[in-house]
Amino acid sequence: MERVNQTSSVSEFILLGLSSRPGDQKPLFILFLTMYLVTITGNLLIILAIHSDPQLQTPMYFFLSFLSFTDICFTTTIVPRMLVSFLSEKTISYAGCLTQMYFIYALGNTDSCLLAVMALDRYVAICDPFHYVTTMNHHRCVLLVAFSCSLPHLHSLLHTLLLNRLTFCDNNVIHHFLCDLSPLMKLSCSSTFLNEIVIMSECSVVLVTPFVCITFSYIRILITVLKIPSAAGKRKAFSTCGSHLTVVTLFYGSIFYVYLQPLSTYTARDHIATLVYTVLTSMLNPFIYSLRNKDLKQGLRKLMGRRKSQAAPS
Repeated sequence: MERVNQTSSVSEFILLGLSSRPGDQKPLFILFLTMYLVTITGNLLIILAIHSDPQLQTPMYFFLSFLSFTDICFTTTIVPRMLVSFLSEKTISYAGCLTQMYFIYALGNTDSCLLAVMALDRYVAICDPFHYVTTMNHHRCVLLVAFSCSLPHLHSLLHTLLLNRLTFCDNNVIHHFLCDLSPLMKLSCSSTFLNEIVIMSECSVVLVTPFVCITFSYIRILITVLKIPSAAGKRKAFSTCGSHLTVVTLFYGSIFYVYLQPLSTYTARDHIATLVYTVLTSMLNPFIYSLRNKDLKQGLRKLMGRRKSQAAPS
């Protein structure tokens, strides 16, 4: 076979997936196909509802629509490949593996940056409401989204290029359901010292910085909300943040569990945590944001009402 990496004798990898038992493959296929369809449908409905309802043309929903679009792309990078491996082909080419890893890191970190931007938006809305319209103007919102999308791609490119310089010898079996840095580095027969240093430094900064911004924003929000005299005012302020905090907890809790640990401690137990931030969070986001948000629920009802009226015979 033609070598993609000239310093490596490996031209393809074998993704073992979630289970090697033949009897598990079809149930897993049905489960993840259902989750994928729910993810695509839910996030697409969020995007359509936001863009079709004038009342939802605010910075918060502008960011949410991009988060939903990123979740669709993020899940599509992972789940279709899983579905193929459940039923037939468990091998993935060297180039295909690095490509998948690139987009997983680029889109996953875009999610992270967008969550930080959404926390900043809530901070300005609650702590400085009189300047909210001027501070979070459309031009600034576009710049924040552009930054959230571009920086993660540079981060991902760095790690992809560093991984491509490694040598892979005979072992090409990845004990995972996707191409991730840690299991790939374990297969390398050359030194991964530089990769590990970059992961523990640059990667930690990229992961932790948005989380610190979110934490700072919510500490300030909490201080401001506690000063509100009425209980109704406090409930309204917390209701606008509750959905976002739920998503942040799920997303960052699982990511920190997987990535803020030494390479030597990475085991198959981390597969569950990886599933949480790659598949489960993207699927649950539409439900979390819509169930606790009256404006969005109203926007979804309007959208479904228009679809029904268009489908009804005249």
